[in-house]
Order: sequence, then structure tokens, then C-alpha cells
Amino acid sequence: MQKARSLPGVKKAFVASGVRYDLAFADEKHGDEYIRELVANHVGGHLKIAPEHISPGVVRTMKKPGKEMFVRFKELFEKYSADSGKEQYLIPYFISGHPGCEVKDMVELSDYLAENGWRPQQVQDFTPTPMTLATDMYYSGFHPNTGKPIHVPRGADEKAMQRALLQPHLPPYRELARKARQMAAAPPPPRRKVPRAGRVRPSDAFEN
Repeated sequence: MQKARSLPGVKKAFVASGVRYDLAFADEKHGDEYIRELVANHVGGHLKIAPEHISPGVVRTMKKPGKEMFVRFKELFEKYSADSGKEQYLIPYFISGHPGCEVKDMVELSDYLAENGWRPQQVQDFTPTPMTLATDMYYSGFHPNTGKPIHVPRGADEKAMQRALLQPHLPPYRELARKARQMAAAPPPPRRKVPRAGRVRPSDAFEN
């Protein structure tokens, strides 16, 4: 990145998405410096990342890093943005209906988002695509690495409820999200735990 921005004629070199923060953390020698360099010099105001989920069982099935790494990266992103005197925001991407994900797992994700004041815009219901492990699980109902059965959200009702739990603050999804919480025997949504400082940030509420 340093070489890119030092090239003649290059004023800015921005990274918009695709950051593998788990690989950065795996590099004990240079990982922290990479994140600092990225945030201080190569973010054009917003950085899209894809934690996809935070429930331990689901992220294991996805082969994604867990919530702890996402939280750690978020904290470093905010710290290095502040150190650089820049107002920058993370845009997280989350998914519903992935093989291995039950309604209770979506409630856990929904509660995490509510507690932290996140109202994500980048959301998607799982769609099987060729040549992927997730699609293998979707059609077979088994995890190919373990041979054990795995829950696959197939019914339209369950898929809709899982999707609603990602954006329960929006009117079209409120009633479905309430029904989903009842199905999971979950209590009412938690209140925000992270204090809101100043105006509403884009990372707090992406919807108008």
C-alpha cells in the first residue's frame, strides 16, 4: 500500500472492501501495522467488511472468523481513524438463512446488532452458488467434513423470519421479527448498550 501511494501521479489509493482481518491478526509481527496503515491512509470514508454472522456455530460452519475478531477489528478501526483525525465508518455485511443457521442464531445476531446500535444495510438471504461448501450442505443436508446432518432453512416462513431479524427496525420486517423471537422463545429485543455520541453515524443507521 505504501508503494502504491508513492507512485508518480497517484494521489490516493483506497481499499473499499475485501479486507481479511483474520489474516492480519494471524500475522503477529506485521498485522497491527497493516491495519493501522490501511485505516490511516487507504480508506475513503467507508470500509465494507463481511463478518456475515456472529453466532459461534454458524461462523464455524461458514469457516469465518468469530465475533471476537470482528469486534477487535472494529475497535482498531475506530482507534486508528481517531488517531488520524478522520471520520470513517465500517459497513458490515451479514447473511441470513445459511446452512447451519437456526432462528435462535439469528436472534443472537439481531440482539448483538441492537445492543451495539448497528442497523446494517448490507444484508442478504443465502443463495446457493455452484462449487461451494455451503451449497453442498444446502442440497445434501449434511456437513461434508463431518458427515453429520445440518439444519438447512428451506421453508419460506423460516427464511423470511431469519431475514426479518437482520432489519427488525424497518416497518416491513417488524411483525415477522416479532414472530421469529416468539418461535425461538426469546425475550424482547435488548436496549442499546453502546452510548450514542453526537449525531447518528452511518454505521449506526444506514437506512434513511
